[in-house]
This record gives sequence, structure tokens and C-alpha cells, in this order.
Amino acid sequence: MENWLYVFINLGSISIPFLAGFDKRLKFQKQWKFLFPSMFLTMLVFIPWDMLKTDLQVWGFNPRYLLGFYIGNLPVEEWMFFVAIPYACLFTYHSLNYLVKTDIFGKYADTITLVLAFFLLITGLFNIGKLYTSVTFFSTGAFLLFHRFFIRAPYMGRFYLMYFVTLVPFFIVNGLLTGSFIPEEVVFYDNSQNLGIRLGTIPVEDMVYGLLMLLMNVTWYEYLKGRFMQKST
Repeated sequence: MENWLYVFINLGSISIPFLAGFDKRLKFQKQWKFLFPSMFLTMLVFIPWDMLKTDLQVWGFNPRYLLGFYIGNLPVEEWMFFVAIPYACLFTYHSLNYLVKTDIFGKYADTITLVLAFFLLITGLFNIGKLYTSVTFFSTGAFLLFHRFFIRAPYMGRFYLMYFVTLVPFFIVNGLLTGSFIPEEVVFYDNSQNLGIRLGTIPVEDMVYGLLMLLMNVTWYEYLKGRFMQKST
């Protein structure tokens, strides 16, 4: 049964948000028409990225915890990851928007964005030879600046609230994937391609990778919702 572990991690990540989404107050299923295209468009970026990094052996997957089915060079479980985690996090984003009426980080959003972008770009520059660090930090820093100066979205404070809240399940899920609770890693890394800084067993780059993936999902989600609302008025 251990070869089902990565599947169970994905199912565990999505199961509660999926069921809770049918709550009559949240009605998250009504957002699916924005949600699934958003996830698909984000996967168009992250799946090739994942394939390339796997091919370059920046990271890899332990066959002990996999079913053994691959699409390209990625196990089917990794494809599931890009559905399960964005679904759970966008459900959290939707729920927090409904439950928390105050935009807690709204007035700080621009400052958070600029500080994060500056830190990530500088760190990426000083670690240009480390592929996971440099590509992830540069990409995230650049996307944050794109948000700040071009998109200028009013939802960044809401996004940061969702991101901070989801750090709790992030540490559980990524802890399982990186060997915090099991004998071996499900996903392993070439430490010469990252900073070598781990939060428990989790490379710090995973937090930045997750931020970029979730922000891209939210960006498409809000864009598609906005287009739909414009057409409806």
C-alpha cells in the first residue's frame, strides 16, 4: 500500500475542501467555471517547468511511494498535485473572502509585495548557479513586480491572507512529501541546486514555489471572474 502514499496525500489535500465547498453558504461549486480554467492555465506553466527540473535532476520522485504510471517524465501523482493543491487553496481563498469581511493585509499589500520581490530578486541574483533557487526566486520576484506595477490588483491583501493561512497545511503536506513523517522522501532534491536551508525537511524554495503557483492561480481566477461579471452587466 505504500506505493499509494502520494495519491493519498493528494486525496487528503482536496477531500475536505471539495466536500466543504458544497456548503450552502459557500457554494464553491458555482466558482468551478473560473477555477478549473485557472488551474489549467497555471499548469501550462508549471508542468513544463516540473518536467524540465525533473529532467535536469533538480528534484526527483521516489518510486517506492508511486503507482508507477507516468505522463511524460512526471508520475501521475505529480499531475494530481497541480489539481489538488490549487483547488484546496482557492477554496480557502473563496472561504476567507466570505468569512473575513475585513481586508486585513490590504493596506500593507504593496509594501509586502515590494519587499518580497526585492528580497527574492537579490537572493536569486546571488545564487545564480543554483537552478531551483535562482529560477524560482527570479520568477516569483518578477511576477510580484508585474502585479505591483501593471496589474495593480485590489485582491493582493486577500491573497496574502490565504497564503499565510495555508502555510499550516503546507507544512503538513510538504512535510509528508519530503520525509518528515516517513522513512524516505517522496520527493527528493539535489541540494547543490538549492540554498540547502530546510524548514524541518522542507527546502525553503518550496515556500516560494508555492507562492508563485498560488498567485498565478488566483490571478487567472480573479481575471476570469472579472470578465464574467463584465459580460453579465
